[in-house]
Amino acid sequence: MVTLTINNHKVTVPENTTILQAANGVGIRIPHLCYLKDVNEIAACRVCSVELKGKTRLITACNTVCAEGMEIFTNSPKVRKARRTIVRLILSQHDCRCAMCVRSGNCSLQTIANEMGFLGDRYKTEIESFDANPEFPLIRDRSRCIKCMRCVQVCDKIQSLNIWDVQNTGKRTSVGTKDGQCLENVDCSLCGQCITHCPVGALRERDDVAKVLNALNDPEKVVLVQVAPAVRTAWGEAFNMGELATEKRMAATLRHIGFDYVFDTNFAADLTIMEETNEFIEKFKSGMLDDFPMFTSCCPGWMRFAKTQFPEIVDHISGSKSPQQMFGAVAKSYFAKVKGIDPDKIVCVSIMPCLAKKAEADISVMKSAGCGNDVDYVLTTRELNRMIKGEAIVPDLMPEEDFDSPLGEYTGAGVIFGATGGVMEAALRTAHKVLTGKNPDPDSFSVVRGMEKWKEASIEINGITVNAAVVHGLGNTRELIKALKRGEVSYHFVEVMACPGGCVGGGGQPIHDGIEMAETRAPILYDLDRNKSIRFSHENPEIIKLYDDYLGEPGSEIAHRLLHVDQNAWKVNEK
Repeated sequence: MVTLTINNHKVTVPENTTILQAANGVGIRIPHLCYLKDVNEIAACRVCSVELKGKTRLITACNTVCAEGMEIFTNSPKVRKARRTIVRLILSQHDCRCAMCVRSGNCSLQTIANEMGFLGDRYKTEIESFDANPEFPLIRDRSRCIKCMRCVQVCDKIQSLNIWDVQNTGKRTSVGTKDGQCLENVDCSLCGQCITHCPVGALRERDDVAKVLNALNDPEKVVLVQVAPAVRTAWGEAFNMGELATEKRMAATLRHIGFDYVFDTNFAADLTIMEETNEFIEKFKSGMLDDFPMFTSCCPGWMRFAKTQFPEIVDHISGSKSPQQMFGAVAKSYFAKVKGIDPDKIVCVSIMPCLAKKAEADISVMKSAGCGNDVDYVLTTRELNRMIKGEAIVPDLMPEEDFDSPLGEYTGAGVIFGATGGVMEAALRTAHKVLTGKNPDPDSFSVVRGMEKWKEASIEINGITVNAAVVHGLGNTRELIKALKRGEVSYHFVEVMACPGGCVGGGGQPIHDGIEMAETRAPILYDLDRNKSIRFSHENPEIIKLYDDYLGEPGSEIAHRLLHVDQNAWKVNEK
C-alpha cells in the first residue's frame, strides 16, 4: 500500500495505482478527455495535469503512478491556468457549433468547457474541413476531432483492425485512416466501437431518421418496424427511465411515432435458430465439422471482419441470414400475403444496436422477397432516441402495448441473442431437441454466458459430444481463428460477435463516456428469458405456423431462397 496526500486529504491505495484512480476513489474528480482504462493511457490531451509538490512541471494524473509521500494538488492556481490553456488550444481546433452536433449534451469536451466557464474565450481557430462520405454508415468529422487517440487505440487493442492512424506532427497532427485511404475502402468492420469510445462528436453513424420519417408520412407506404433484442436493454437510458423502459412501452412509443406495425426481431432470432441449427446438425452428422467448425453468421461486423481478414474461412460460415434480414424477407413475402398488402408498398425499418446492420441491409444479394431491399432502413438505438426526442414524446408516460402478430411472438431463446453466448445457447437448446427428441433444461448450457473473452464448452447430447466456443470482440476473434488454424483447439460450432459483450455493447448503443455497459445490460435479457413461458425457439407458435403455412420445414427450397445467402456472393465494399 502507498500513502499520499491529495488536496490535503491523506489517501492510502495499492501500489501501481495512478493518481487519477486514487483521486476518483475518494471523490476527487480530475477532468480528462483521452483516458480509457487499459486502452488509452498515453496522456495525449494533458487535461488531467496536476501539481506535485516540489516539482516545477505539472504531471499527468492518468498515467503517473502514486508514490509514497506524494503531495498532489488537482486544482491549484497553477493547474487551473494550465488546464484552461490546454482546453483553449483544443477548442481552437474544434468545431464548436454544439447545437448542430450529434453529441451535444453528451460530450466530454463540452462539459469541461462549460465547467471552466468559457464564454467565447478561445484562441484563433484553425479547424480541419469535413470531407467524409455522407452515405457511408460510419462518418468521421475531422472538424470535431480532438486527437485524443481513443479511436486509434480501441481499433488496435480491442478490435485488432488498425483502421485509424496518426498523421503529421505538432499542431498539424491529425487522425485519419491507415495509409490515407478513403474510409469506405479500408477493412473496417463497422463495429462502431470507435464511435462509442469517442469523447466528442468526431465519429458518428449515418443518420437515417429523416428517410424513415418521410416514409411514415407517405400515405402510399405501409411502414413496419422491427426491434432487436439488445435495443430493449438500452433505449431508456437516454431518458433515465430505469425499470419503466420495458419492451412493451417501447412498442407503444414506436406505434405513437406512426409505425403501422411494430414487431420484435426476437421472432426472427427464433427463425434463425431453426435454420442455423438445422444447417449445423446436417453438417455435424455428415462429418463436415470434424476438422474445422461452422461459424455463426448473425453479426455483420464479424462477417466483414472474416471477409477481409480471413477470407479462406468464409465457406465455413453458416449460410443462414441474420435475424434482421430473415425478418425483412418474411415480412415482404409471408406477412404481405397474410395481410393482403402489396409488398412493393411495404417499407421495412430495423432498429438495431449496430452500425454494420446499415451496410448489411444494402448488400446486393439481400433482396430475396423480390421487391427491392428486404430491409429498407436501419436506425441505431441512438437514432431511435433522437427520433423520440424529435417527436416530443415522453416515453415513460406511454402505456404498455404488445408487439403486432404474426412475426411478433418470441421465446426466451430468441431474446438472449443480444448477449455474447446467447446465439450458441439458443442453438444448443434446439439441437438437443432434434438429436434426442426431448427438451433439455433450458439453463443446461449457461456455461457459455458471461464476459470472458473466449469461452469453451463440451456438451454431451445423447452420447454425442459437441465442442463449442463463444468469442466476442474482434481482437479475441483473431486469436481464436489463429489457434484453430494452428491446430491448438478444435470445435464443431463457434459463435462470434464483433462487439465486446455482444450486441448489448454494440456500436449503435447509447454512449456513456468511459463506462462499459454490456455487462449491465446483458442480465436484462437473461431475466426476460427466465420469465418467458416458452424458452425454446422450436416451440414458438408463430414459428410453427410459419413453417406449416409457408416454409414447409427448415432447409426447404423456399426457406433457402428467403432465409439463406451465398456468403461468397457479396463483397464488403460493394459499390
